[in-house]
Amino acid sequence: MGYAHEYAHAVLHRGRVPMEPADHVVNWADGPRRGKYYPDAEAFALPETEDLADVPIAPGLLPGAGDLAPGDHPGFGLPLLSAMLKDSYGLTGRRLGIQANTDLAGLPYYHHANWSRGTAGGGGLYPVSVHWAAGPSGPLTPGLHHYDVQRHALQRLLTGDVTGRVREALGPDAPDGALDTDQYLILGVKYWQNSFKYNSFCFHVVCTDLGTLAQTWRIWAAARGLRLAPALWFDEPALNGLLGVAGEQEAVFAVVPLRWDGPRAERAEVPRTDPRHRPAVRHRDAERSRTLLDFPQVRAMHRATLAGATARPAPDALAAAAALTDTARTDAVDGGVPVPLPAPAFPDTGVRRALRERRSSFGRFDARRKVSAEHLSAVLATCAGTRLAGDSDPAGKHRLARLYAFVNHVEGIGQGAYAYDPDRGDLRPVVTGPQGPFLQENYFLANYNLEQAGAVLVPTVRTTAVLDAVGDRGYRLAVATAGAVAQGFYLAASALGLGAGVALGFDNVSYAERLGLTGGDEAPLLVMALGHERPGPADFRHEIA
Repeated sequence: MGYAHEYAHAVLHRGRVPMEPADHVVNWADGPRRGKYYPDAEAFALPETEDLADVPIAPGLLPGAGDLAPGDHPGFGLPLLSAMLKDSYGLTGRRLGIQANTDLAGLPYYHHANWSRGTAGGGGLYPVSVHWAAGPSGPLTPGLHHYDVQRHALQRLLTGDVTGRVREALGPDAPDGALDTDQYLILGVKYWQNSFKYNSFCFHVVCTDLGTLAQTWRIWAAARGLRLAPALWFDEPALNGLLGVAGEQEAVFAVVPLRWDGPRAERAEVPRTDPRHRPAVRHRDAERSRTLLDFPQVRAMHRATLAGATARPAPDALAAAAALTDTARTDAVDGGVPVPLPAPAFPDTGVRRALRERRSSFGRFDARRKVSAEHLSAVLATCAGTRLAGDSDPAGKHRLARLYAFVNHVEGIGQGAYAYDPDRGDLRPVVTGPQGPFLQENYFLANYNLEQAGAVLVPTVRTTAVLDAVGDRGYRLAVATAGAVAQGFYLAASALGLGAGVALGFDNVSYAERLGLTGGDEAPLLVMALGHERPGPADFRHEIA
């Protein structure tokens, strides 16, 4: 049993036993930037793509981006890649609406500005960096580029085709298609960009951030007939070295191969003339913080998940960690009758529109308008259908997340806690009666009125079973899956015109006890509130000011 088991236990119990250092105080004045900054790297503006035709989001969401829409794109090109980066991680607007979060007072000031992105981020910190390793089949001079989210631009960090190094790091057993391209997106995580706030909890949060971004890309691409899947097992030290980063401060978490449109250029293989020649980025990120703190648990989790990085699991290794079905559960209310749900359906909402309108509701829920059963069904189906379909499960066969629903105000469904069965499309009662007091009492912050939400969904993952099946590196996969569920939840709610909010600050153990999970290995990882917002909320249209 590796260290990741110990860390998973600490995360699950942190509502009752605080993770060290328990006396950590966030120094906001000395916080890092929300993005890497290379002051001396040459920048190239990406093409504006606001006139790119939007496409319906529904085919990419149901079931969880597993099916592809009949798109007309044989592969990515520069305009399409630019649009995906902008819609997912680029800054698309400024948030100035009146809400209940603690940052409200500072939002009017530019140095405290909160910029909206299509992808959700834990605490709004966005520590995931995006690099593009471009080979000769692409439109740019081959090299390694960093995506500058503030300017929607690429910064060239290294010139020359390094995609052979990426393929070498992925290994000969990489999934189909991963080695047949010379275009790769490389996702890195800068720990300090998150740990300055979340300290030892940081490693868990950044794994959710990896999942939210990967799922945005999967949904965005699937709506255009393209398939993306992140590789999580590879020679991580080799890619850290390529990016010129120290693994214990910043590390590569995923590699996403891109199928490129146009004739394929001759692949550049790794040079064999001098094995000592290892090209690496020499530009360095200029850190804003004057004082950087070290958190032993984050460092230990980095080392634990680094072990076995190249030992890619067998395709069916995750079968033993798949989400439980009702036939394997005995926790339903005695005599409880399953509640059938309507078939899930979405309006013809564009994927870009849904991403641009995604936001956290932060205290704006209004119980006077109930959520329809049709809308609840659509959101549950989206969340339950989530698969990252990466190199550990290329076919997307194994569902890792199970959904529970605390129903407060849903048309035609009594108040209570339910287990969702995605195969039958129904809710199985677990606890009957009002759930509002329980939800609010077990939430740590004051920025959500959970008792006013129509329903609060809770995804569980058998985290320890994943670790047993694929090793400590599986922690990244398990928690990234929860992040992917959260992103699908946000986009489904946005497409349906509902308010939504996802939170990490709750008593996980209380939820496990409430749902009868204490005798098993299901871990509640998030609370996801869904409902209508109060009509006519106060907001400020900065773009027309």
